[in-house]
Amino acid sequence: MPLLLETTHAAPANAAHAANCVTVGLINNMPDAALEATERQFVDLIRASARNTVVRLLLFAIPEVPRGEAARSDMAGRYRPLRALWDSGLDGLIVTGTEPRSKNLKDEPYWGAVSEVIDWARHNTASTIWSCLAAHAAVLQSDGIERRAFKQKLSGLFACRPVALHPMLRGAPLRLTLPHSRYNDLPEAALKACGYRILTRSAEAGVDMFARQDQSLHLFLQGHPEYEPDSLLREYRRDIGRYLRGECAHYPAAPQGYFDAEAAALADAFRKRALADRRGDLIRAFPKRALQTGIAASWRATAIAIYENWFGYLKGRKAERRPPDLPRRRAWRDWPTAAASPGRLIG
Repeated sequence: MPLLLETTHAAPANAAHAANCVTVGLINNMPDAALEATERQFVDLIRASARNTVVRLLLFAIPEVPRGEAARSDMAGRYRPLRALWDSGLDGLIVTGTEPRSKNLKDEPYWGAVSEVIDWARHNTASTIWSCLAAHAAVLQSDGIERRAFKQKLSGLFACRPVALHPMLRGAPLRLTLPHSRYNDLPEAALKACGYRILTRSAEAGVDMFARQDQSLHLFLQGHPEYEPDSLLREYRRDIGRYLRGECAHYPAAPQGYFDAEAAALADAFRKRALADRRGDLIRAFPKRALQTGIAASWRATAIAIYENWFGYLKGRKAERRPPDLPRRRAWRDWPTAAASPGRLIG
């Protein structure tokens, strides 16, 4: 089923009226180096999950997120300013995380804007997905739940098990293996005390997915089901580069459960070389291509199931909210031809 990625600020009047169309916003907060990859990951996952749904995707940017001129120039033609969110008429919203810069989230330069989005989403979307750091921000703003810093970064593939029956887990396996990449965690006891429902949990990574229903369904993901097969590898290489350049004191641990025995041996050999000969240009010798061999997105089916359920929920809520005098369009084929011109069809 096509995904309509709108890159202009003028929405087609008829496109959003189709019975099987939902309008979703993506607020991409990732740093410049990961901005394009993150957009691609979510677009690809939405396209794969929207089997019976047309998704009209709108991209948004928070101006307070630090950006270089090249990234701002690239985003200017495709991303709407945050002020356009308030009147966008979204059915659903996805808010990504970003790399933490401050110990306290409220000290981040974008905190004011993110907290405004959190309050707005509660009353103006059918559902919002809060990813990683965005999940931490949402529970802090809503209930004052503070994240806790790990002693070292949590990175790797972790086995998670469903611990509740929930529509978002329909079709998901009894054992989910999902990527996690974060420096902080949320205490499960505090989440439960504030009415959040734990959906999946990992013995090693803690709470994975949790939810809360008020006017909107809030789905919180501490993991990254949208990741591509080599996403953790790219992050690992980036963190090694920072160590080699003297930007951090300790060599990063390899992602847990990610490499097979042969790849793990290659990664460890490079670690020993880096510890013995620490210099910035050594990153060129990092065996990225060799480490990529055999890595597969084993979590892809789980990710698709979660997002497919989410789109089903958005369509159901849209039907409930539909004005009775609004003309119905049964499918994307019923749209006028001109409806596709402001965006581009993917898939």
